[in-house]
Amino acid sequence: MTTANPEQLLFASTTQTFLDKQASLTHVRGLHASGVSFQPEWWQRAAELGWASLLVPEELGGGSVSGDGVADLAMVAEQIGHTVAPGPLHPVSIVLAGLVEAPGGHEQTIEALVSGELVASWAVYEPARPFAPLLAATKATRTDGGYRLDGVKDRVEAGADCGAVLVVAELDGAVRQFLVPTDIPGVTVTAQDSVDLVKRYARVRFDGVEVGESAAVGTAEQTPDIVERQRQIALVLQCAEIVGVLDAVLAMTNQWLFDRHSFGRPLASYQALKHRAADMKMWFEAARATTAGAVRAVADRSPDAPKLVSVAKAYVAERAPVMLQDCVQLHGGIGVTWEHDLHLFLRRVALYRAMFGSPEDHHRAVYALSSETEANA
Repeated sequence: MTTANPEQLLFASTTQTFLDKQASLTHVRGLHASGVSFQPEWWQRAAELGWASLLVPEELGGGSVSGDGVADLAMVAEQIGHTVAPGPLHPVSIVLAGLVEAPGGHEQTIEALVSGELVASWAVYEPARPFAPLLAATKATRTDGGYRLDGVKDRVEAGADCGAVLVVAELDGAVRQFLVPTDIPGVTVTAQDSVDLVKRYARVRFDGVEVGESAAVGTAEQTPDIVERQRQIALVLQCAEIVGVLDAVLAMTNQWLFDRHSFGRPLASYQALKHRAADMKMWFEAARATTAGAVRAVADRSPDAPKLVSVAKAYVAERAPVMLQDCVQLHGGIGVTWEHDLHLFLRRVALYRAMFGSPEDHHRAVYALSSETEANA
């Protein structure tokens, strides 16, 4: 994202230095070889830089360098995209986005998440079901001391590394959210791999899980707005990281076209390849602009935010895989090898294309929201 003041510039520089030293592509490959998603101590150092505090108001122990936490968080996500770095930035940020909307009784959890001592994730997906955050087969039942949860969630990011999950469940005919520790009786966590080298997910089963009254996050009336806020944060993080991926891959590809020669001329001198590079530059700038618009709308809590996040996801996640496949082709045979880094970026983008709604889903959402706006005009 475009930095607007000295504080943001310093924060961006510090973030980039940290990622260059401790989350390089070599580091990502090493984690994959070890079967590790991320190192807890690495995440704590990232949290010390302020990554987990950006959406949390100062009275709850958070704060951002610029006063615009959403923009700062999007900047971190974009920097992460440059090296497809590991870590639970997305799930922790999504959970915090919900907790800060109704913090009562969850202050200690917020503090632990901000410090990096605790990792939590949003348990919203269910087996064999698409992303539908306000529909849940998982059931919550009132008990004398709180609630009982029964059901299964899957595609829970970093689920096997979480100390808690924020579970979307149905209670008395309404969708509610419950903060559930993963180490209590009745919770079973099964790791799931993904197409990405280091992004791991999990299936979480709840068999008669008993939680207290304080586990609920917000009231039944508040929950739809809280869930929508979390959805928006999830989408702008995805789009911002994909913009970072595109930035890095286009720079890598353009350098290759200048370095590689054919018949005594650099590949970049051939007109057909110049046209392809120009097209990708145009698409990249459009991706960056739509993402910036979504970030601004979410930061301002604009009424247009639901539509603009869908515009960004529909465009960025649809166009990015095409651009990356083009970059693979421009690299020739080396582009399809395991040793080359291109597939690390392509894997991350393929994963994000599918999560939290496909581009096709978001095209339909944009159409529905636009039609609704026109009808109300």
